Amino acid sequence: MIVRSFKELEGTDRHVKSASGTWESKRIVLAKEKVGFSVHETILYAGTETSMWYANHIEAVVCTKGDAELTDRETGKTYHITPGTMYLLNGHERHTLKVKEDFHCICVFNPPVTGREDHDENGVYPLLTEEV
Repeated sequence: MIVRSFKELEGTDRHVKSASGTWESKRIVLAKEKVGFSVHETILYAGTETSMWYANHIEAVVCTKGDAELTDRETGKTYHITPGTMYLLNGHERHTLKVKEDFHCICVFNPPVTGREDHDENGVYPLLTEEV
């Protein structure tokens, strides 16, 4: 059994801050735990806009606090995301999150991330693996 708190991850290698400066993420469960998914607590900062495309992963996101506008860049459709709202990127959709108020969310990735990922110039996380 693994028990972790967000607080104990602060300042460790599991507390990742993006090169873009638009978000930070506490990587609670990673690929090295070998459970088939990863879990993160992520905060995207108010006044920022982040374009993403998880070409190598499926991501589910549950908003726990904050306010953002999610745009599906494949269809142009926009969604208002507030606490208690979930979105699932089950089709590898290119999307943009425009944050109105610090946006706190819990994210689940499959395949799991290693914790070293950051978005590249296309908004993609590379498909990294753990050494066995």
